[in-house]
This record gives sequence, C-alpha cells and structure tokens, in this order.
Amino acid sequence: MAGAAFRLTAALPLVGLALVAAQPAGAQQAQPARQAQPAQPAAPTQNAVPRSSTLPVAKPAQEPRVLIAEVVIAGLEGHPERERLELAAYAAMAVTPGSRVTRSDLQTDLSAIYASGWFSDVRIQPVDGPLGVQLVVTVVANPVLKTITLDPADSKVPPQVVADIFSPDYGKTLNLNVLQTRMQDLQKWYADQGFSLARVTGPTRVNPDGTVELLVRQGTVAGVDIKFVNKEGSETNDKGEPIKGKTKLWVITREISLKPGDLFNRRNLEEDIKRLYGTGLFSDVKVTLQPLPGEPGKVTIVLGIVEQSTGSLSGGLGYSAAQGVFGQIQLNDSNLRGRAWDLSTNITYGQYGGLIDLTFTDPWIKGDPFRTAFRGRGFISRDVPQSFQNSNTGRAIVTQNNGNIIAIQRAGVNLQFVRPLNGGNPFRKEPWSLILGLSGQQATPMNFAGQGSTLGTISGSTVCLAFNCASSNNLFGLRLAASMNRLNDARNPTSGDFLSLSTEQFIPVGSNSPGFNRVRAGYTYYIPVEWLKIYKGCRPKPGDSKDCKQAMAFQVSAGTNIGEIPPYEAFCLGGGNSVRGYYDCALGSGRSFVEATIEYRFPIFSIISGELFVDGGSALGSQNLGGLYGNPAALLGKPGSGFSVGTGLIVTTPVGPLRLEIASQDFTGQWRFNLGVGWKF
Repeated sequence: MAGAAFRLTAALPLVGLALVAAQPAGAQQAQPARQAQPAQPAAPTQNAVPRSSTLPVAKPAQEPRVLIAEVVIAGLEGHPERERLELAAYAAMAVTPGSRVTRSDLQTDLSAIYASGWFSDVRIQPVDGPLGVQLVVTVVANPVLKTITLDPADSKVPPQVVADIFSPDYGKTLNLNVLQTRMQDLQKWYADQGFSLARVTGPTRVNPDGTVELLVRQGTVAGVDIKFVNKEGSETNDKGEPIKGKTKLWVITREISLKPGDLFNRRNLEEDIKRLYGTGLFSDVKVTLQPLPGEPGKVTIVLGIVEQSTGSLSGGLGYSAAQGVFGQIQLNDSNLRGRAWDLSTNITYGQYGGLIDLTFTDPWIKGDPFRTAFRGRGFISRDVPQSFQNSNTGRAIVTQNNGNIIAIQRAGVNLQFVRPLNGGNPFRKEPWSLILGLSGQQATPMNFAGQGSTLGTISGSTVCLAFNCASSNNLFGLRLAASMNRLNDARNPTSGDFLSLSTEQFIPVGSNSPGFNRVRAGYTYYIPVEWLKIYKGCRPKPGDSKDCKQAMAFQVSAGTNIGEIPPYEAFCLGGGNSVRGYYDCALGSGRSFVEATIEYRFPIFSIISGELFVDGGSALGSQNLGGLYGNPAALLGKPGSGFSVGTGLIVTTPVGPLRLEIASQDFTGQWRFNLGVGWKF
C-alpha cells in the first residue's frame, strides 16, 4: 500500500526499469514518457572460454534486479472512486514492497494493471526515495460511463434494450472488461432476435465525457440465388446437363421475404423456407450462405430447390351414406404450368349417386400484395339428400308412380376469393381472413333413371321435393365469411382458438328461385393438459425434450335459415362430424341447429392417439319446414335433439389422421361405429 516503506538493503542501478503502457485504442492520448536508457551489457568474465570449432551455447545475460522499498499509485487524486481504483491497481500487481524485480517483472505488472480494464494509460517509474527505491505507478482512469451509442444508429436495437444492458454501469468508472461482457449480452440479444450475422465490436471511441461508441456489423443480404438441384444437391443430371425446374422463379421468390439490402435474419429465413415447403411443390430446400468477397458482413442466400412430382392419378372404393358403395377416380396437377395452380378432376359413381367435379385453385393471385387466393369449381352431381334419408337405408322418399328412389341432381359453378387481412404485407401472419363467394346452380329432383318428379311420399304422406313443388330450382348465392385462426398447429392443435362466421344470401331469379339467408357460426377452443402420461414422450428422461400433445377441446356451432328454403337445404344433425352416436342426418334436420362437443385427446403411441368425447345437438324445434314441404324429419322418425358419449382411436398416416370411434345414443344400448378421416374439428 502507499506509504509502506522498507529500507534499501542493496544499492543497484535503476537504469532501464522505467515502463510506459501502450496506448489503448479509443482512449485519451497520454503525454509521452521520458525514454529510459538501455541497460549496459554485462562485462565478460575473466575465465572466458577459448574459441574452438565446437562452442557451448551461451546463456542469456541475467537481468539486473532492484529491491523495491515502496509502491505508490499516482494519478487518481480527486477521482470519485479513488480508493476502488487504487485497490484494483494493487490487486493486479505481483510486485510488493520488499521484492526484487526486473524490467520483465514490471512489464508483467504493467500489462496486468491495464488488463484490469479500469485504466486508459499506465506508467511505471522507479525513483530514489527517502526509504529506498520507490516504484511510482501512474495511472489514468477511464472516464465515468455516461451513455452507450451504437454505430450505425439504426441498428435495430430498441433504446430500452441498450439501457437495460448497460445502465447498471452508468455513473461508474468505465471498465473495459465489464464492457466486453455487456457487449456479449448485446450480441446475444441480436442472436435471439435472429440477426445471427450481427457482430458487436469496439469501443471505437471513448469520449472524455463518458460517451462510448460501439460498432455493429449487422450482416446484410446481397441477393437471393435460386438453383434447381437433385436430391444429392447436384445442379446437373446424370448426363451433365443443368437441371431445369418446372416452377417459375417468381413462384419461389415471392415466398422469400428477405430482399437484397435487407438485414439478414435467421428467423425470417426459416419462415421463408416454411412457406416454400407449405406450397407442397418442393421435397427439399437446401440453404447455403455465401459471403461476398471484399464486403464483410454481406452474404448471398443460395437456395437449392428440389422439386417433387405434382401430378397424380388415384382411384379407390369407399362408402358414404349419400352414395352407398362408390368408386372414385381423381386426376390432379398441383403445379400447372409451373405457376402453383392446382387443377383437379374427380369422378365418383356409387349406388345412390355420382359426381363429376372440376376444381381450379390459384393459392396466390400473381402480383396481389394481400396474398389473395382464388378457387373455382364446376360440378354436376346426383345423390339422395341427407334430409330425405332414413337413418338405416337412405331410401326414404319415393315417387308416387313407380316407387323409385328420389335424388337431387345439381349442376352449377362456385367462385371464391380468400384474402388475409395482412394490410398488404403478404408475409405478415394475421389470424383474420375474409371470404367472398359467388354460386349458381340448378337443383332438379329426379330418380336414378333420370325421370323428374315434383312430389314424394314418406310413410304414405305426400311432400314437395323442391321449392314451390317445381320441377327444378335455380339457386344464386352471394356468400361473405370471416375466419380467425390462432391455433398453434393446423393438424393437431393443443392450444389456441378458431372462429368462423358466414352469411349467404340466395337471390331469387324467377318464380322457382328461392330467396333466403343462411347464417352460420362456429368456435373451437383448446386447452393444453397433461393428465394421462401413457406415451413415453409425456415422461421424458433427463435431457430429453417433452412430446406430449394432449388437450381439452371445445366446439360449438350454430346456424339458421331465414326465409323459405327448399327441403333439401335444411341443416342436418348426426354423423361422424356431428353427433357421433347417430348416423348421418339421423338425429334431426331443420331450419336451425346448434351443436356442441367436449373432447379429451391424448397420445398413446408415436402414431396412435386416444379420445374421449361428449356430443350434443338440437334442431331447436325447426324440423317442421311448413307450407308444402311438411315435416319430412318427423315422418322419418328423427328425434330432433340428442347427445352421445364415446371413445376412439386416431392413427396418424401419410394421408392424414384416421378415426375409429364408437359412440352411444343418449346412454342407450344403441351404439354406432364410425370410421372417419381427420379430426372432427
């Protein structure tokens, strides 16, 4: 400590011991110290070794040592943190009063004092004092830290973040070591925000007033390069020819939010890649970052696109209540002309009906900043309406003349536009979307021989089959809908909610064209739980991540028709996507309805999940359609309201979840098995 004294026991020269610290970058310039004279070389000894052809290696001359009697820290007079800084300087030194030191020892201590981070300049000068050799350590303290500034100023860091990181050191003497730790915290903030190429360096300037400037190299995108490659990543095929992709380049680049000149953000790039996979056009996207020569911090994003087959031809057999046993052929191309257009043809023929369907979808109309999608559908179908069906046979209404089964043939066109409410930013995720639809169709009651009919019988009662008992009806509708999606997973959500609202106005055109309004609403809500831990992912071992997708799911939906509706347009209750203890439309059909479901979902194995559920629904006393249409639901014995409890297994397959369920009718002994595709909601 200053003031400690030891008597000099040996008088050695002080020449060559004065040291001055190197000037640190960004610090204040110090006054140059007086240069010390170099030490004199040692005189040769009397017993010198004579020259010969083989000489021993000479040992380096030993540095002279000086006995230090006193160590004094100078330069901190009047500093508000003098005692703290003196202790820091003493603590950094190995030299103490009473020790014999060399120039190298002092150089080591000088470096240690500077390495403590508190000082911008350090000098060590031994002088003769009253008690012997006094070692004077003159230091220049760093300024008191006032504020931190970043260069460039628009470095994407909110001012509050800078304040939160550095404010604990404001009003204190700047310590460069602590500053480096704070800079690492700022670097971590950049990384956490996705700016993985950003680098925080400095300080580039330390002003006497305590303002410290740091340099931020944020990393920018020089460009995005698209290359078509094979599965191995090669840009050429087996013949050495460049691989030419089918997809238009603008279909790919419009999914990329990062543009030349933008700051590189890993999160944004990951979202871009997810969008590319979401198109369903690519089996793999290989990402490479290529630094730009001569321009530090700039990278070119190279995307290696592996296209997958987008054309398919499929067929199969199935069963539905509306069509009985049926066969189906589907022809599809999901990347028509390389523009991501989807064109699908479906031909279905069954026991009680058939369908020819042509659908065209443009998932993003070119050049539209709102990411508006378009869907057009033309169809002709013939089937037994569910509201006319018996719960067991589907053969409830017959013509008066020959007893043939009555079906409804529909031929028409649907047009639909879907626009997310993203404010013109196609990359912004917004939960709300608007839907505008136009439809036109002709509905004709007839038997399967193609003979038209206007009346039918149920249990000896005569009912009209169409609006106004006409031979056909023309339906022209304008639909407006909105949806809000905040689910955490589109396929198997465990949290979040989904809301849908719609109104469809049918406009009368002619005497046999009904005019009415259909209103529907639905809401689902998911709460994550962890009640059953059958699956091993719900019981992770130390170090393993948890995989336990289970939730309580709630759904409620309702709807009503306002005005005169054709009987085949009534709402139906019952079935695999309704009240599951009843067959399709066997619970009720009417102008209005309400349904609710409570369901518990839990994993059992990696691809198998279980469910427990309660369904309930009611036609709200609206089964009597009135007028000429009568009450076909009552004639068919449909109760109009009921509930079911049940359980099921869900198997995850490449084509989606498959459901195998069993449910009861109102706690009776009547049970129904249901096989469905996908979750109920």
